[in-house]
Amino acid sequence: MFSPLGGIPILRKGVKTKRISSFDRTGGNRDCITIKAGATCDIAVIPGAGIIKHIWITIGTRDRFIRRNAIIRMYWDGEENPSVESPIGDFFGQGWGECYNFISLPLAAAPSGGRAINCYFPMPFANGARISIENQSDEDIGSFYYYVDYEIHEKLPEDMGRFHAWWNREITGVHPEEGETEWSVIAPQGKNPSVAHNYLFADIEGKGHFVGVNYFVDNPGPMWYGEGDDMWLVDGEPWPGSLHGTGTEDFFNSSWCPNEIYQHPYFGYARIPNKLGWMGRTHCYRFFLEDPICFEKSLHSSIEHGHDNALTLDLCSVAYWYQTEPHKPYPPMRSREERRNMPEIGVREIHRWRHEWRKNMGFGKTLWGNEEKE
Repeated sequence: MFSPLGGIPILRKGVKTKRISSFDRTGGNRDCITIKAGATCDIAVIPGAGIIKHIWITIGTRDRFIRRNAIIRMYWDGEENPSVESPIGDFFGQGWGECYNFISLPLAAAPSGGRAINCYFPMPFANGARISIENQSDEDIGSFYYYVDYEIHEKLPEDMGRFHAWWNREITGVHPEEGETEWSVIAPQGKNPSVAHNYLFADIEGKGHFVGVNYFVDNPGPMWYGEGDDMWLVDGEPWPGSLHGTGTEDFFNSSWCPNEIYQHPYFGYARIPNKLGWMGRTHCYRFFLEDPICFEKSLHSSIEHGHDNALTLDLCSVAYWYQTEPHKPYPPMRSREERRNMPEIGVREIHRWRHEWRKNMGFGKTLWGNEEKE
C-alpha cells in the first residue's frame, strides 16, 4: 500500500527547498506585513520551475469579515488570468468569513480557533509563479503572516497539470411549480432529467482531473437540504453522464441526513448548525485524492439544491482541480457586497411564520402546530 512516508528516504537530485515568508528583514520580531485597505500585494513571486508544497497564513485585522473581504489569486507560468481565485477563507475551508477548526489532508484550519490556515496541495509551475492577496476591506490588514514553502526544480515533467481553484456562490431559486416541497411535504415531487437548474461547482475546458470541493450551505429553513444529486458530465457527454449521484450526503460520503461534526482526511462536516432541523450553516467537504475525476476535453460539475432543485439556499463552494493551460477564464469575482452573508433566520422569524400559519388556520385559540386544514 502507498505511504506518504515511503519517498522520504529517497535523495532527489537537482531539487532545492526554499521558503518565502513574512519574517522581519531587520532581524526584529515584527514578522508580518501590512496590506492597506484596497491594496493588492504579491506575497510570493518565484522564477523558474518548481512546485509550491505548503502555504500557511494567519491574519490580524479589525475587520471581522476579512476572510470574505480578502481575495487570494495564483498565477502560473506568466499567465494573465488567475488559475486560483477565491475569498481567502473559503479557499482554505472556512465559510461565511468565520474561523473554526477544520481537518483534512490537503487543507486545514488550525488552532487558535481555526485562525491558522494551511494548504498542502502541490502546485507545479514551469516558468514562474505568483501569489497575490487583494484586501477589499475598508480596514487595513495590520498583521498578515505567511509561509510559502516550495521546491526549485531544474525541469518539470511535461505531464504535470497546473493547480486550479474557483469560488462560486448562488442564492438558489425554487424551480418546481409546487414550490419548496422537499420530501413531498407540500406536494408530490417532480423529476429532474437535466443539469439546467443545478448549482454549479465548476465548468472546465481542457484536459485534467478534479480533486475536491468545499461546499458551504446556509439553509433558511429547517428542511433537510441534501436530497440533491451530484452530476458530472465528462467531455461533453449528455445527461445523465457517466457519474451520477444519489443524494448530497452520499456524495460527501456520509448517510441519512447527518448533522454532526465529522472530519476525515478526505471527507466530512467541519461545521454544522445548532438550530431546528438543518436550519443554518453547514460546511461539507470531499477530496478525490484516491479517486480523481479525469477528463480529456471538459468537465461540467453540479449538484441539485434539494431534489428537483426545490429549495432556496445560500450556496458557496470552492472547486479544486488540475488541468493543462490555458484554462477557461473565470467569471468576474462577485463584488464585496455580493459576497456578504444572508441574514440569519432566528426565533423572531420563526414566530412570525407561526403567526401566518395560525392566521391561515383561522386563529384557533389552542392551535399547536401540527394541525392541517380539512
